[in-house]
Amino acid sequence: MEDFKEYLESIDEISHRDRMEEILAWVSEVYPELSKRIAWNQPMFTHHGTYIIGFSHSKNHIAMSPEVKPIQKFKALIEEVNLSHTENIIRIKWEDPIPYDLIRTLIDYNIEDKEGYTKFWR
Repeated sequence: MEDFKEYLESIDEISHRDRMEEILAWVSEVYPELSKRIAWNQPMFTHHGTYIIGFSHSKNHIAMSPEVKPIQKFKALIEEVNLSHTENIIRIKWEDPIPYDLIRTLIDYNIEDKEGYTKFWR
């Protein structure tokens, strides 16, 4: 988690920091081919230079940002696991279970859908 150390240390609430670290470590372990970086004040993962997913913290939740297209495509699945969302983010409340299956679905979709994509954002 060295890539995200400074970001994680900026989270004052220890339980929130631990939760965020758990998610970032999981993504790093399951998807070792993804590159890690901090941009726009959030930890994010990229693949061949294109954005795949990012996470950020707020007072009430973790914001997961897979871009608009996957949120639209998997809206029913997001709502099925009782997560609120906007066009750009999915909110994981601090007390909610981490939706690893959903995270995997979003990442797998972005990796496949953005294969050969040359821009950072869609």
